[in-house]
Amino acid sequence: MCIIKTFILSLSSGLTIFFANTAFSAENMGAAHPWGLNLREAFSPVMAEMVSFHNGLIWLITIISLFVLALLAVIVVKFNTKANPKPSRTTHNTFLEIAWTAIPVLILVVMAVPSFKLLYKSDVIPEAHMTVKAIGHQWYWSYEYPDHGNFTYDAWMVQEKEEIEGENRPFTRLLTTDTRVVVPVGKVIKVQMTSSDVLHSWAVPSLGVKKDAVPGRLNELWFQADREGIFYGQCSELCGTNHGYMPIEVHAVSEEEFLAWIEEAKENYAKVGEDLNLAKVKE
Repeated sequence: MCIIKTFILSLSSGLTIFFANTAFSAENMGAAHPWGLNLREAFSPVMAEMVSFHNGLIWLITIISLFVLALLAVIVVKFNTKANPKPSRTTHNTFLEIAWTAIPVLILVVMAVPSFKLLYKSDVIPEAHMTVKAIGHQWYWSYEYPDHGNFTYDAWMVQEKEEIEGENRPFTRLLTTDTRVVVPVGKVIKVQMTSSDVLHSWAVPSLGVKKDAVPGRLNELWFQADREGIFYGQCSELCGTNHGYMPIEVHAVSEEEFLAWIEEAKENYAKVGEDLNLAKVKE
């Protein structure tokens, strides 16, 4: 009886958390949540299509699995020794052999067409509003804004909430960074990425982007945030002992707020290739 009560309590708690996920959405936080189900909430058109495609495949897989299960049940019930003591000697059935070859091929074609379309859409970069360059290091990211003053800065993981005290943003353990990637909402953003040491991977699930940063190579991806919010990601390539401690924090803001941040960033961050004046920094 105690086990049944515990099960019912766990089930009700899980359902409560599941249906409460809509409350998390209101915060416009592109992050994983405790007891969350399904994929990360989509904050870009491409990610929304990915989620839709994934959900469609789940239904297709479920139908196929139930069909195979039904066939197995029929075989177990109808063709066991007791129900069918004298089995048929049939060894070939042309129709069935063609069917169980052709039908899976057709299913794969049905899956492949939208898959290729989605892959093409995510890979081919449309005309971009601006470019951000992400450079992977062991173990942090640096960013450059070549279209807006060509300044650069580093982004390290925040260890404690007190490190961002006074800033108007939440603290998310292992995901918050001391500086942010800021982009305007509703604009096509092109991200170029490379690495200064080993393989890294710039990935933000809520925006539907993930691509490797390879030393000596410049890779590109694009995204378009459809709502203002904060989107978290992490390096998704095994890059060393602190691989799990180089997160990504992207803020999509209004055009006015973005331009104001740009002016502030030009004052706070050095330009790319600018010599560092240690005497000035010491002062």
